Amino acid sequence: MPLDKFVLILVIVVAAAGLTVWLAALAFAAFEVPGAGLAFIPAALVAYVVWRVIADRVKSAEDDHYDRIEK
Repeated sequence: MPLDKFVLILVIVVAAAGLTVWLAALAFAAFEVPGAGLAFIPAALVAYVVWRVIADRVKSAEDDHYDRIEK
């Protein structure tokens, strides 16, 4: 496995763990504070942007140029 994809997987796992904790705190706050549920809208937008960036990064042929070079 190329090093850049391994690092990308590690970053995604750490970000997903942090996002899970943040969303859980946001969900508990939504029950306590009226209007806190509106914070899910920016959270959904951020998740969509992150998803698109990762999908573009994985499918990009230019980033795989160095993977074809023999070591």
